[in-house]
Amino acid sequence: MNLHVIDTGFFKLDGGAMFGVVPKSLWNKRHPADENNMCTWAMRCLLIEDGDKLVLIDTGMGDKQSEKFFSFYYLQDTITLEQSLAKKGFHPDDITDVVLTHLHFDHCGGAVSLNASKGNFYPTFKNATYWSNSHHWEWAMYPNAREKASFLKDNFECLESSGQLKHLDVSDWIGNGPFPWMNILFVNGHTDKQMIPIIKYKEKQIVFTADLLPSIHHIPVAWVMAYDTRPLITLEERQRFLPEAVSNEYYLFLEHDAHHEMCTLKDSEKGVVLDKTLSLDEL
Repeated sequence: MNLHVIDTGFFKLDGGAMFGVVPKSLWNKRHPADENNMCTWAMRCLLIEDGDKLVLIDTGMGDKQSEKFFSFYYLQDTITLEQSLAKKGFHPDDITDVVLTHLHFDHCGGAVSLNASKGNFYPTFKNATYWSNSHHWEWAMYPNAREKASFLKDNFECLESSGQLKHLDVSDWIGNGPFPWMNILFVNGHTDKQMIPIIKYKEKQIVFTADLLPSIHHIPVAWVMAYDTRPLITLEERQRFLPEAVSNEYYLFLEHDAHHEMCTLKDSEKGVVLDKTLSLDEL
């Protein structure tokens, strides 16, 4: 098995939204904002190469939205999804499976592309099975007012009509998922039934933390995003997950941290804290 970091560029979000009720005087020391109070975040995906399987976890924002849309998020086109795949020697047609942690635009936008001349949307990875779960799919298809702006149906609706979408729900992943080396932790604080992949690799366990833990700056359990629909549930989920990450010696793959690909955690007098940061190549 080989793992590859797939970078899809950087974007900006309001610092206050990313750190919720934490005062700016605290979070700005760790992750300084620009003059518009915006902080830079990565959209880092993970590609797993295992035999005849090539599994991509999340797809970044994509490039099919309007100029006005991208102006809200200061998208920095340092590298696209396709360019990042090519850099690793792969083409979108090589991808056999796409695991979507959830359907917010910055996680699934690259899953679907736009044929500008025909005006239609189509799956970016024509040979891939796309994996979600029925609970989250319904949550995204019929969104609440708080999340509606994050669930853009152009990013995922055609996956169902194409026949490439499959759902695996909570019980289906318990020793019965499509990949013997992957389990899924389901969490509900950020959005309903977000899927957190746990990957067995070289006798280690790598957790793709998605929006359960966007960056090392979110390790303190109370540093919860204002984007989370159920912040108290996020708090409870982290209080369970962080000690588990220490005891199981998890390596955390950070999707949104602009400067760190991965980290490990340790116990301290103040609770669970950052142990070290590292790159995937260092494993």
